[in-house]
Amino acid sequence: MTKHIIWDWNGTLLHDIDAVVGATNEVFKPYSLPALTADGFRAVYTRPIWLAYERLLGRPLEDGEWELLDTGFHDHYFRLSVVCGLAADAELSLASWTGTQSLCSMAPHSHLVPAVESFGITGHFTRIDGLLGSSGGEKAAHMAAHIEAVGVEAREVLVIGDSVDDGIAAKHVGARAVLYTGGMTLRAELEATGFPVVDTLAEALDHT
Repeated sequence: MTKHIIWDWNGTLLHDIDAVVGATNEVFKPYSLPALTADGFRAVYTRPIWLAYERLLGRPLEDGEWELLDTGFHDHYFRLSVVCGLAADAELSLASWTGTQSLCSMAPHSHLVPAVESFGITGHFTRIDGLLGSSGGEKAAHMAAHIEAVGVEAREVLVIGDSVDDGIAAKHVGARAVLYTGGMTLRAELEATGFPVVDTLAEALDHT
């Protein structure tokens, strides 16, 4: 039985795929690559994100290249994401859940908290955790620290996210997961995890 939901932010509660794709295209302009569409981005997306960048380039990243790309991506993303809204049924889904819920994101904590506050939904969460250090890695350790800080039993937790990494993180801590198609990952890749896959956040709540 689910007592607590842990939500992902980017691509799940926040519908920001256009900003992600736009920022990725901007940062790769010097490489003269063809511009990505949303589906084209989903086809290469994975975590750690530097592996996705290596897929795009068709080669390993050189020393220092990841840091430059990551900084450039976030500069463009923060500019483009100010016009992004919540997923269509995000507010209703948050309001309809009667248990506790929190937010665990791989976004920088200093940007995550004000972004959540700007939508007036902070009160739904018992805790909000973004990254305090470098970005781009895997979510499992971050999820484990989040669950410990929230003080919930992993077996009573449902993780709702839009990436394979969200599913891996849930499995790592012993929680269940539902994966959402509105973000950055192709449905086929989500389905390959064996976790339930949904097209709306409201459907995700059916799995609690």
